[in-house]
Amino acid sequence: MGFPETFKALSDPVRREILIMLRAGRMSAGEIASRFDMTGATVSYHLKQLKSADLIYETKEKNYIYYTLNTSVFEEILMWISQFMPAEMEDRHEESEES
Repeated sequence: MGFPETFKALSDPVRREILIMLRAGRMSAGEIASRFDMTGATVSYHLKQLKSADLIYETKEKNYIYYTLNTSVFEEILMWISQFMPAEMEDRHEESEES
């Protein structure tokens, strides 16, 4: 997917909260849904949007579906955003990586 789909998925606060939750590791749809006051169908819709934007991926194990962050998409976004950094900030960033 491209950046338009990614940024559209990131524009919703519920989806951003789901991504933050997944930083700690994979979670089942039920675990995710239990943290929100909304229907299971609504949570499924948000998960589908995140999956369509390649921000998460799912793994099926027995009767459960687990969701995990797709960190490579976040790395692509950071690389794209970094091109807008002023040159002096970029130099400082490179120096800190060398340390």
